[in-house]
Amino acid sequence: MNMYRPLPPYLTIKQSSVDGLGLFAVKSIKKSINIGISHVKDIHFANGYIRTPLGGFINHNNTPNCRTSLEGRLVYIITTTDIKAGEELTLKYTFYNPS
Repeated sequence: MNMYRPLPPYLTIKQSSVDGLGLFAVKSIKKSINIGISHVKDIHFANGYIRTPLGGFINHNNTPNCRTSLEGRLVYIITTTDIKAGEELTLKYTFYNPS
């Protein structure tokens, strides 16, 4: 039986030194990996997006290790560097423009 998992099994949420809770690698993740959907475009929601757990917990950093990729209505998070186990995943973003 396939059960819904809000995060891929190689990610977890824990206390962040950046802000509140953050998204962390449980094991190493290679560069250029699509880790999943962070936002879905939907005009019925604030700012025109619904955030997934990935989008809700990934923190901002001026030197991020991930980027977003907009494909249709879906915003994906892609790693831009190799990420080590225990490392926090971050994006450079604003509240009103997740890509």
